[in-house]
Amino acid sequence: MNDQQLLDRVARVRAFNRLYTGVIGVLDEGLVGTEYSLSEARVLYELEQQGVTEVTELRRRLALDAGYASRLLGKLEQRGLLVRERSGSDARRQVIRLTDAGRAAQHSLEQRTVEQIGELLGRFTDEDQHRLLKSMQAIGEVVGERNSDATIVLRPPRPGDFGWVVQRNGAVYAQEYGWDATYEALVARIVADYVEHQVPAKEAAWIAEVDGERAGCVFCVRGSDEHTAKLRLLLVEPAARGRGLGKRLVAECVAFAKAHGYRAMELWTNDVLTAARVIYAKAGFRLVASEPHHSFGADLVGETWRLEW
Repeated sequence: MNDQQLLDRVARVRAFNRLYTGVIGVLDEGLVGTEYSLSEARVLYELEQQGVTEVTELRRRLALDAGYASRLLGKLEQRGLLVRERSGSDARRQVIRLTDAGRAAQHSLEQRTVEQIGELLGRFTDEDQHRLLKSMQAIGEVVGERNSDATIVLRPPRPGDFGWVVQRNGAVYAQEYGWDATYEALVARIVADYVEHQVPAKEAAWIAEVDGERAGCVFCVRGSDEHTAKLRLLLVEPAARGRGLGKRLVAECVAFAKAHGYRAMELWTNDVLTAARVIYAKAGFRLVASEPHHSFGADLVGETWRLEW
């Protein structure tokens, strides 16, 4: 990324920040029409909704330095909304609890926030609401902490999934490796052939979901002979990497092949796909052939990998 690209991207992020802070009223004198600032409202929220009881944990969650946290808590304490005390089990630790007035203030803030966001969503159609929420989820996945408790599911494809496989393969490989539209065309032919000619006893495909969102795919199809299966179109979305999805998809593919009478599995890949090659090697595949070629607008080295059992 050059300097001009960086400046352009910074400007776009700042423009979004200005837009969204205006939409939710961060710059107003009080949050959601109350007397509380954003920082004060977040403290009340963490204490009531999240069950935070220690000052050190509150500081960590809100990324507050010790001095600012002390002043902020002092103001809320003076207004009778919380009480700070020494921990009974460890005098070095300071714990916090909301007073009845503090809990009432938090409940009022919560209700006003629900009403405000409900009014915001009410401006849009149901389709636009889903687009907005999905975009927010994407922002959270990129800039926030990865959710280690995410629900991961491998399932058979449903209508609409096959078009997604084609689109995401084309987009991801163009973005990460600069491949042109001929790769997307190849994926479209592979997917169309699978849909039109699938033999359920010998072929299958899986879509990986993370918290209900499509995050990856793989196909097991018939190979060069009746005893050999072929693994195709392994893909994991960039935002979903690091969760072991690729490993799980490959394992599912191999397990299907073993259970349905195959004695081996092959796949074709390219040497630039280093992460995928590591997954294949760890699954027991070995490189049996390689050959330079020019495809998808790039000079590549194609590789054939094989696993026997």
